[in-house]
Amino acid sequence: MEYQIILFYKYVHIDDPEAVKTREVEVCERLGLKGRCIIATEGINATYEGAKENIEKYIKELEKDKRFLNIHYKKNAGTGNAFPKLSIKVRKEIVSLHLGTCDIDPNQITGIHLKPEELHGWINPPADGGREFYIVDMRNAYEHKVGYFKDSILPPMENFRDLPKVVEQIAHLKNKTVLTVCTGGVRCEKASGFLITQGFTDVYQLDGGIVSYIEKYPNEDFQGKLYVFDGRVTMAFYTDDEKHQIVGKCDACGEQSENYVNCANPVCHRHFINCVNCLDKTNGRAFCPGGCVLSRHGRKISPVEANLV
Repeated sequence: MEYQIILFYKYVHIDDPEAVKTREVEVCERLGLKGRCIIATEGINATYEGAKENIEKYIKELEKDKRFLNIHYKKNAGTGNAFPKLSIKVRKEIVSLHLGTCDIDPNQITGIHLKPEELHGWINPPADGGREFYIVDMRNAYEHKVGYFKDSILPPMENFRDLPKVVEQIAHLKNKTVLTVCTGGVRCEKASGFLITQGFTDVYQLDGGIVSYIEKYPNEDFQGKLYVFDGRVTMAFYTDDEKHQIVGKCDACGEQSENYVNCANPVCHRHFINCVNCLDKTNGRAFCPGGCVLSRHGRKISPVEANLV
């Protein structure tokens, strides 16, 4: 069986998210789809995997609702086990900014959508010169550790609510051309809008996210692999293994690696890179190299302490 994964979102007002959830559960279960979906009054954000023909059937079902027309679906090959189950939830936001009173509605304010083809031209300008611009990666730090656009700005965000700190770090770019990038585009809709509210004057976002760019331009510009939130963990589009650059580094020893693990501490489970050699030394039970940061304790605990948790 040929499997396919789709990644999509749409910011659109939904009066009754629970009703949409009920329909999503019914359709996905009927078609045998697994994955994650978040529904809120501001829209829908989902990643599903299923048989290729059933994914197409799902899209036709979704588009029966006119609110969900004109969605940009990102599609790539699945494995059949990218997700352990189906999870569909109703929340306050499809991407949580946690910025208090500063509510960003991408239908009202957001950065200019830049097509992958346009960005490719920016990155690879003609001989007579190109434009000055800065790529700001809006993903979490553990995501961009394994892959990123060359020369992009990589803020050390632990989660999306750290966005105000990013603004402080790039304040000197307020009058420059800034392009935000993320995995599939949904975070950049809000992140680019937030930059505009903070006084940035020329803000763009990569249309369709990084996944759309590397589909069109494998082996070019994006270095390493793309972190994804499913059983694949990372994905890459490259036609020549010799051109693939490993940019990730083991958090324990610093050697090149793209091997992600979860901290073995049951109350931590932080995701980090641990090379095969270091993993062998710990018999496959890796703990945060610098100690686990447990918010409920407010301090770090060592791997030895973690072993006793």
